Amino acid sequence: MNLRFIDWIWHVRGALPVPEGQSGGEALARLEPLFHQMGTSHMRGDDVLEFSKTDPASQDPMAVFDAGTLRIEQGQQGLLLRYRLKSKTLLFCLLAPLLFLAFAQLTIWSGAGEKPKDAAAQAKKAEKPDALPPMNPVDKFLGAPAPEKPKDGEGGGRRGRKPSPTPSYVFAGIFAVLYVVGRILEDRLVRRLFRKALAAE
Repeated sequence: MNLRFIDWIWHVRGALPVPEGQSGGEALARLEPLFHQMGTSHMRGDDVLEFSKTDPASQDPMAVFDAGTLRIEQGQQGLLLRYRLKSKTLLFCLLAPLLFLAFAQLTIWSGAGEKPKDAAAQAKKAEKPDALPPMNPVDKFLGAPAPEKPKDGEGGGRRGRKPSPTPSYVFAGIFAVLYVVGRILEDRLVRRLFRKALAAE
């Protein structure tokens, strides 16, 4: 399978024009301070800069990206900065909804596979009065009131309820929104960050 058709899911690509009068080396020199962060290692050549991150700090403006390549190329209108950044966080946010949807489907299948209880056994249980547990002698001595018989529908807690797929759907929706927002927002933020660095004095 050719990953080029799907790697846009966890890769952010883009291109920016290098300000007029700047050489490729000057442009990379202005971008290089962005990678002087804790947990970030980088290697710079004449027209390319590659970086990777391991456990980056939360203050790092590019903490969401694990690795990437920035390259200076000659375009029709002048020099261009082309970048390709990889993010495992975006990939996780996309795969998480699929995982929770699978959990929801398993919950539905498990609920459908449960065998209904025997009607006669249910009727027999309904006719049998609920037995109250005997009081502790110490409680009797201290004058504690006798336990009351639970009313219908009380005291059962979650027992007897069928598992619901709703929580899985909720989490799937949350992570899907996180992916969409993160994919769009991080693309814009990193583009603005690079443009600002190139235009800095």
